[in-house]
Amino acid sequence: IPAEESEDELPAGEERPDTRLSEGDTAGGNQEGSKDRSKEGAVTEETDRDGHREGQEAEQPDRTPASSNKPRKKKKKRKTKKNSAGETVEDNDLEDIDSLLERIEDPGLAPQSQGGIIADSRPLLYVEHRNLNPENELKRYFGARAVLGDQRPRQRQRQYIRSMWLTAPKNTWPRYSKTGITMQLLDTRRGVQHFTFEHHREYQQVQFKFLDAVESMDPNNIVLLLQMNPYHVDSLLQLSDVCRMQEDQEMARDLIERALYSLECAFHPVFSLTSGACRLDYRRPENRAFFLALFKHLMFLEKRGCPRTALEFCKLILSLDPENDPLCVLLLIDFLSLRAREYTFLTRLFQDWESHRNLSQLPNFAFSVPLAYFFLSQQEERPELERSQARERAARLIQLALIMFPSVLMPLLDHCSVQPDARVTSHPFFGLNAQVSQSPALNQLTSLYVGRTHALWKDPAVMAWLEPHVHEVLRMVEAGDTLVQEAEHKRKIRYQSAPRNIYRHIILSEMKEATAALPLEVTSQPVMGFDPLPPLDSIVSYTRPERTSHPSNESTLSLFFRSLLPNFNLQGDIRHDGDDEAGAAQDLNQGVNRLMAAMRDMLANIQFQEPPRDDNPEGDGDWD
Repeated sequence: IPAEESEDELPAGEERPDTRLSEGDTAGGNQEGSKDRSKEGAVTEETDRDGHREGQEAEQPDRTPASSNKPRKKKKKRKTKKNSAGETVEDNDLEDIDSLLERIEDPGLAPQSQGGIIADSRPLLYVEHRNLNPENELKRYFGARAVLGDQRPRQRQRQYIRSMWLTAPKNTWPRYSKTGITMQLLDTRRGVQHFTFEHHREYQQVQFKFLDAVESMDPNNIVLLLQMNPYHVDSLLQLSDVCRMQEDQEMARDLIERALYSLECAFHPVFSLTSGACRLDYRRPENRAFFLALFKHLMFLEKRGCPRTALEFCKLILSLDPENDPLCVLLLIDFLSLRAREYTFLTRLFQDWESHRNLSQLPNFAFSVPLAYFFLSQQEERPELERSQARERAARLIQLALIMFPSVLMPLLDHCSVQPDARVTSHPFFGLNAQVSQSPALNQLTSLYVGRTHALWKDPAVMAWLEPHVHEVLRMVEAGDTLVQEAEHKRKIRYQSAPRNIYRHIILSEMKEATAALPLEVTSQPVMGFDPLPPLDSIVSYTRPERTSHPSNESTLSLFFRSLLPNFNLQGDIRHDGDDEAGAAQDLNQGVNRLMAAMRDMLANIQFQEPPRDDNPEGDGDWD
């Protein structure tokens, strides 16, 4: 090795600690231990990229005498130098791998950064495994020590529970065994794989028992069923709603996580959560439990303060059926994006889907997208050109939103406890007439958006940005702008009735402002937590057998005895040949004999309890 090259490498001070660590490990003669102890050093990075070169250099200490440590030292420095020149990003963040991954995968960076290029090249609904774990988000907020605490020693005792992506299994859960749910690959079309869950015969029998328990209107029957079948998915979903109504949020969340664990154990080997190319048909009843469990889980995550994790689950639900969107998560994804400060994702979703999905015709996208552009314009780390472009787009889109949906402004200001000026209050365009004249379907959408996202508009900076655009819209209205007339025409033609998936979303969201606006045909029918508003074109693979009903022509006396003696059946052995009078008389005698036998059994089982005796003969004392 030339001496000039080694002299050039000596001033690199930041590389010396790693080099010394590698030298000390190599001098000790334990090369495998050095690899484990210097994971974050440059030697291990080179090992990951070129195993053959590392194998050759691992033999070098054996060939070199002990007195020639200096050339080996220079050689390792050279390798570290080359590594630092080729992987500058990793060399700067070796001590903090989490921050490196965040920087690489953060879509909010500048376009010229490496992270921005990677984020833009991924599919829109790409799901990251690490963002499905709420603990990772809580660690970023509060630190690993505050989140984990004393959980690490306990996890070593968990030997029989598999590690999953959707949930973290708990030691308190029952031992998992196969439930009878499997997943099958139906077909592959245009690079998209279509799957479906299937129920085996054993699981179908449990499902029939569950439906009987639901019809009994007694939650204890569902509890008994779960004691025998602890991973029956629909029972877990239904009992979770019962616990949530009883204010037991922790148990409700735990049941939903257990349902997700049961479904994930049944995944097909090629089913991918992250690719965005796997589909499930909501019309099949077996698939609905997975959609509902994911939706309820993300609602718990959002309330828990994990909006980034909830957004990832929302993207997962949307990727399972983006064309039909059975749970209408498009009404929720903008709110989660703003809560998680994923403004770039929201604007990209709007740009990519506006042409074929008309997202601007939904009030939530019409108002949330300009709000996202406004927040982007406030980020000082962005170039001034990007910030000015974001301000222009925010101004244009918020004016279009106010023109298209004028009924949103006054309820939004009312929820934010903001009193508008006299010009806005007295103008009929934003007044009470705007809310009364809109259709019930549009009223549901606006009420849902205001009730859900009003907290994001309370920022004084947001209100200061909104005020001049409201006055600009009033000026356009007074000037008779054509945009105002076109928007009024669209409101009258569209929004006549809401599709079924919007009603399903409102029921699951439990937003009181929107639930109060539901039509009578939705509120009058029973809504089950395990299958709210099933599709009208369901694809049924198996049906529930008809329950044996008792004859309706029984007498009042027979019904009375049946209420006392459930096993009594006066017409248990009636023959179908009604013309045989002798047979009918014999059946009547048998029924009477059964009645007498049942009465004798009942009287024989009646026991009278004797009153307690006072063994004290002189006990004529006072009564207490």
